[in-house]
Amino acid sequence: MTFQVYDTTLRDGAQREGISYSVVDKLAVARLLDEFGVGFIEGGWPGAMPKDTEFFARARNELPLKHAVLVAFGATRKAGIAVADDPQVRALLDAETPAVCLVAKSDIRHVERALRTTGAENLAMVHDSVAHFVAEGRRVFLDCEHFFDGYRYDPAYTASVVSTALEAGAEVVVMCDTNGGMLPSRVTAAIGELVERLGVGPERLGIHCQNDTSCAVANTVAAVEAGVKHFQCTANGYGERPGNADLFAVVANLQLKLGLPVLPDGCLEQTVRVSHAIAEIANIAPDTHQAYVGAAAFAHKAGLHASAIKVDPVLYNHIDPSIVGNDMRILVTEMAGRASIELKSRELGLDLAGHPEALSSVTRRVKELEARGWSFEAADASFELLVRSELPGETTAKPFALESYRVQVEHREDGAVVSEATVKVRVRGERVIATAEGNGPVNALDEALRVALRRHYPALAHFELADYKVRILEGSHGSGAVTRVLVETVDGSGRDWTTVGVHENVVEASWHALVDALTYGLSPAQIASR
Repeated sequence: MTFQVYDTTLRDGAQREGISYSVVDKLAVARLLDEFGVGFIEGGWPGAMPKDTEFFARARNELPLKHAVLVAFGATRKAGIAVADDPQVRALLDAETPAVCLVAKSDIRHVERALRTTGAENLAMVHDSVAHFVAEGRRVFLDCEHFFDGYRYDPAYTASVVSTALEAGAEVVVMCDTNGGMLPSRVTAAIGELVERLGVGPERLGIHCQNDTSCAVANTVAAVEAGVKHFQCTANGYGERPGNADLFAVVANLQLKLGLPVLPDGCLEQTVRVSHAIAEIANIAPDTHQAYVGAAAFAHKAGLHASAIKVDPVLYNHIDPSIVGNDMRILVTEMAGRASIELKSRELGLDLAGHPEALSSVTRRVKELEARGWSFEAADASFELLVRSELPGETTAKPFALESYRVQVEHREDGAVVSEATVKVRVRGERVIATAEGNGPVNALDEALRVALRRHYPALAHFELADYKVRILEGSHGSGAVTRVLVETVDGSGRDWTTVGVHENVVEASWHALVDALTYGLSPAQIASR
């Protein structure tokens, strides 16, 4: 039996607080998961959720799958009802998927207190439902809800649920850590005991882990190491409470660390792209520190690390980032040494290695500026301008010279708040005065500067202020504290860059960041690259 990568992003992952997929969203996510190479996509619960019923109806014509099998999720028949008469069972059949996944209680406490039925009737519900779907030509997986908690409480009964499903024809019975409280060693022990008790191979078992102990990925890997071939995950670990086992981390760990062929050839390099695309559809910002796929997953800050990376990147990277579609990044901070500065400059296409004096000067300036509150970690554009200012023949001239600026905020009697800015600059020998209003002092200043420069620099019409962040620096307090401003700018070609400014006055700090943003965007190097 080959490995079964089973994704439940569209059902269990959709239970995360703040996620609400439309049918169009679900179709788009399913296409991405298929491109990633998963073997099974659990699309939802038809009959229980009208949106899911529509999804399966549309999927028949709109979702051609290359790698995955579409799965409909539902419950076993209700207590006291014949399986053929249960409307939820009929809804699962009407979804017309090649496979179904049934959820069943496997903890006797849940059977008696939640379902309010007997252990014997619960076993009959499992047997009848599995046998019914097998007879209808469906592949059947059975999720044993609360398996691990139930097995610790009453191992004999929980094991009987597993054996009943297998005897009725289930392809795989999935052990679910529904409350997410397990640890890897306990998962391994439980699987070993169950296999010995029932005399079945571990390849007939599956694993589904919640992340309440932050061990969902580790528990899933432990189950696979114990012989399990079927594992259920969600993209980016989405799910209720702390979430589920992260599909991308589990797959990467199994394939890259254990050498197990869990994805088709060529799919693993899609990891970052698929992860971020699904996050975009879910309207959740990608986790920059997420293993394998985060922007910081292969980012190096300390100068000692950078010195070693300069010799050989493998020394401080656990894998080649490109294998999962990621990149290595060097962060420039006060911790950076000459090697960090040199590597970061090379990353930006600038050669400091052949200019030792410039390298020393940039390193010194970075340390001095960061001691005063500047941070170039997230401000590559400002760092590039700094480097170019030290490299012979690379200085980027500012597109204007400031004479003065003035910003005022007026709170009117009707409650309206209006900001107005006036700038006086010299542009290509011409003195220009421009005034503009904005929804705040920084926006007004940005607009006034654009008005002043637009005639000389038409490209400014495509620049937009995409993000603006202000932070009061540690160790400074009150209204007179030092502030740091980060400005993200985008242009019409989809390029973006971030600049930084620091000052006791938030408007002046913003001015520094805005000037860097325009200087960078209008630099010959950037114009030539568009």
